[in-house]
Amino acid sequence: MQKINIRNWQISDAQALAAVANNRNVWNSIRNEFPSPYTVMDALAWIKHANEEKPVANFAIEIGNIVAGNISCTWHKDVYAKTVELGYFIGENYWGKGIATAAVALMLEAIQKNKEIVRIEAKIFGGNGASARVLEKNNFVLEGTRKNAIYKNGVIADEQVWVYLVA
Repeated sequence: MQKINIRNWQISDAQALAAVANNRNVWNSIRNEFPSPYTVMDALAWIKHANEEKPVANFAIEIGNIVAGNISCTWHKDVYAKTVELGYFIGENYWGKGIATAAVALMLEAIQKNKEIVRIEAKIFGGNGASARVLEKNNFVLEGTRKNAIYKNGVIADEQVWVYLVA
């Protein structure tokens, strides 16, 4: 397998991001605020937003020199200030190749450099077995299932909460 890297988004990534993100099968497993169809203009707006974040929280997943998806960490506030939420997607052409697993491992390593973080959580749609396997391979444990928590494509579904506790 080629080297997997996570890095800051660049304007020159817009075409590649639109190519992997404009896929109904990708959209079916992520939040509705993600546009569908996903255009180059959406990609440019996203890259601008990602680069203005302080701290930067969204990164390109790259295999070789090709953009394969996005990985993010949302730093919680208030009483949840020691918790980070991890999110990711990769293009359908890259599914089943260990790319998401490797990208999550890289992000975990980066997050844990912040000695204040004690909990990393990921929320996935119930029935997303591939994403559950990515998290399991990275030592996340299923903390619980939020019944009927998601409404997507006219269907009510469960949400799984996976947790990695930093030692």
